[in-house]
Amino acid sequence: MIKILTVSSANMDFVMDTPTVPEGGETIICHGSYKYVPGGKGANSAVAVARLGGKSVFCASVGRDANGDALLELYNNEKIDTRFIYRSNDCPTGLAAIMVEPSGQNRIIVYPGANAKITKEAIDAAVAERPDALFMQLETSVETVIYAANAASEAGIPIVIDAGPADPQFPLEKLPEIEIFSPNESETEIFTGVKPCDKASCEKAIEILSKRVKAKHYCIKLGDKGCYVDGVIVPPIKTKAVDTTAAGDTFTAALTLEYLKDGDIIRAAKFACAAASIVVSRAGASSSIPYRPEVEALISKQ
Repeated sequence: MIKILTVSSANMDFVMDTPTVPEGGETIICHGSYKYVPGGKGANSAVAVARLGGKSVFCASVGRDANGDALLELYNNEKIDTRFIYRSNDCPTGLAAIMVEPSGQNRIIVYPGANAKITKEAIDAAVAERPDALFMQLETSVETVIYAANAASEAGIPIVIDAGPADPQFPLEKLPEIEIFSPNESETEIFTGVKPCDKASCEKAIEILSKRVKAKHYCIKLGDKGCYVDGVIVPPIKTKAVDTTAAGDTFTAALTLEYLKDGDIIRAAKFACAAASIVVSRAGASSSIPYRPEVEALISKQ
């Protein structure tokens, strides 16, 4: 079984259905629902790895509070290895406020909280478990991402980075050589100044990215247009969007898991597109992530 170590964020999500996004100073009355659901980009990806058939190891940090207790219970139920999750005494569990519009488009504000407390000791111990790959996003501190990447590189472990959320000040140049670097449309534009919308613009963006971070593969997530990787636009599987939360996290986790099987990045991208299409058809974050038989059944219908 392929083992993927995720070093990233764990949040509780406060999700609210809203008819539109308020302007500055505007108050909107929402008649839809609101709920608290487990989330965090790292946690979503760790859950995706487990549900899609991988051995999922999660290195993160949560508070010693009710939200932290709830998240750990979920991870254990998903059979995720939680030995490397730190419990912070002085920071609450991370919280994400998510507004979901009728189109399924979302707006997210993240309070990092305990996510800033991932320890070097926990990273070293998790890397020593010799995972088949290290998976990260940019939702933890710069120091955590750089340290974990270098630790994995020194151990000869492939590194995959889902480049969200994008900070234009993030020092991509300090990253060691990685296997897959995967931003979405807005993240690509933030890092390169190029909005990817077709093959030509994707190629231009990757040319700029390659001067900042060296990767074997660059995979740009294009939302409802699929993804671009290695000169190919892989089309999505069309579905009615309900909520796009966790779609990108699931996509890159699925991409990583499938790529590690045989190194076929195009086949892996097709599988990842199918997994993400299921996620957007459902409400919620980790609750929307499919199990492997669901993805395989969808692919078989195409």
